[in-house]
Amino acid sequence: MRLYLASTSPARLATLRAAGVEPILLVSGVDEEAVAAAAPGPLNGPALVELLARAKAEAVTDSRINGHPIDGFILGGDSAFELDGQLFGKPHEPEIATQRWAAQRGRTGVLHSGHWLIDHRGGEVRGATGAVSSASVTFASNISDAEIDAYVATGEPLKVAGAFTIDSLGAAFITRIEGDPHAVVGLSVSLLRQLLREFDAEWTDLWNIEHPGL
Repeated sequence: MRLYLASTSPARLATLRAAGVEPILLVSGVDEEAVAAAAPGPLNGPALVELLARAKAEAVTDSRINGHPIDGFILGGDSAFELDGQLFGKPHEPEIATQRWAAQRGRTGVLHSGHWLIDHRGGEVRGATGAVSSASVTFASNISDAEIDAYVATGEPLKVAGAFTIDSLGAAFITRIEGDPHAVVGLSVSLLRQLLREFDAEWTDLWNIEHPGL
């Protein structure tokens, strides 16, 4: 049973690989800002990330691999960081990332990660479901301006929701995680397992990487 990941996120890919799953990567090409703007009314953090995750998964349902339709499960994902009721995605620009870090050091925010799973076994859509995993993130209060400048200069925070990572260079600046730690990475494997079970599918059927003990 194959998993198709409608995401190019290195963190999501690494998380799946560490859990024994080598997915087939698909690029959704979704315009996230356009999807959010077309939503009826303002959305809170969980609703927004689930909407975008759904859009990404649905965008690749007609993809073909070596001339053949997708046969397996399609997973779309999206993340946003919430601080003081305001949602933040990827900063893209160094100046914006620097401003965000100056505002969030010593503070606690919530990282929301949306998941949308489509059952595409047999080459057609048989069903779909989604859910959101969230975790609170607390940043060190003594992060210096020099540390922020050095971190932003690496380019890493420009490409991730909230301008930080927990699984790479940003980890040293985070003092506490409350909730599902994989939510901060952008893909909760425990939540994905629960979504699969809604289609009478077993998580272990996705294992396709040789690990010690498997």
